[in-house]
Amino acid sequence: MTATGFTRRSALTIIASCGGAVATGRAWAEDKSGRVIYPVAVPIYQSQFVADRAGFFREAGLDCKLVQGGSGVKTREIIASSQGDVGLGDVTHPMQLSNHGRNGRILLPTDTRSSSAMFIIRKDLWDQGITTLEALTAWKRPDGRKPIISVSSLGGTNHVWSSYYMETMGLDDKVTWIGTGNVDTMLGSLKTKQVDVLVSSQSLLNDSKEQGWGTLLFDGTDETIWNKYIGGKVPVTAHFTVQSTIDKDPPKIGAFVTALWRAAQWIRTHSPDEVYGMIEPYVGSTSRGANILEITALKNVADFDGIIDEASFARGGKVWFREMTGIKPLTMAEVVSPDFVAAARKSYPG
Repeated sequence: MTATGFTRRSALTIIASCGGAVATGRAWAEDKSGRVIYPVAVPIYQSQFVADRAGFFREAGLDCKLVQGGSGVKTREIIASSQGDVGLGDVTHPMQLSNHGRNGRILLPTDTRSSSAMFIIRKDLWDQGITTLEALTAWKRPDGRKPIISVSSLGGTNHVWSSYYMETMGLDDKVTWIGTGNVDTMLGSLKTKQVDVLVSSQSLLNDSKEQGWGTLLFDGTDETIWNKYIGGKVPVTAHFTVQSTIDKDPPKIGAFVTALWRAAQWIRTHSPDEVYGMIEPYVGSTSRGANILEITALKNVADFDGIIDEASFARGGKVWFREMTGIKPLTMAEVVSPDFVAAARKSYPG
């Protein structure tokens, strides 16, 4: 077994074709199979779920299997070790890969601001009057320790963006950050008061409120707050791979991106209820109502154009390239591969 829990013998598969795929945006199978990797079972990763359930992978000639990585960091490790073809996670993951000699490549952005930077505080702390981030950081746990903030994984999407907010406010060194994994363990850590704040998305906020475990402390996904601290559109989450995987079979990656582009356009033209009906098998750890709320929120932040420009990349740079991430600055050309989505857009106009 490897560190990520896959055996070396379980070779990755995804069926894609040869011949003109990048030029036409269409790629047909030549009996190649592989996997796409998503971190945890929440709607933010819905484009992969829809591409599978709506048959877009199959129509692109792909025999695709979706694998839950367990966190953004584990997803990155799976892609880096060639145990997966395309991952979905924070854009810092391919940047981290590039910084470590793996030449990560961003294939297709999925949003324009974070949808998972909601600070969910324990309800009992809120009832004690801790209703701001400043009040939280002034409070101490019964043993005298700093407040504990939980994210899915250290270095993952919600950690990157929530820590930037805290740094900007001068509060980051007044809390302890820990990673608590998937939906069940994240909610469990809040329920059992092992953590004081959980940073996540709308579906987990809704479920924690319904169960009486938590409530909203600070909404880093709100457009007004986002623009105040970030300044505008930024690619936050994206489908990514490594250059060596592209080099092995460019038409295969072209087929992937085409299927994922089509999934994004399907989401754009369908209601939250219809989207939920499509992805329900993948998001069963949270309630239908919570998922509908998150799917609705995701529409407000989604990138249905699939284009990263210099201005949005520059805005993101102040968040990506800082001490917390440890990522050395990269240019857009060094990490973004725009040709595949350009071909997909041509074949399937949005």
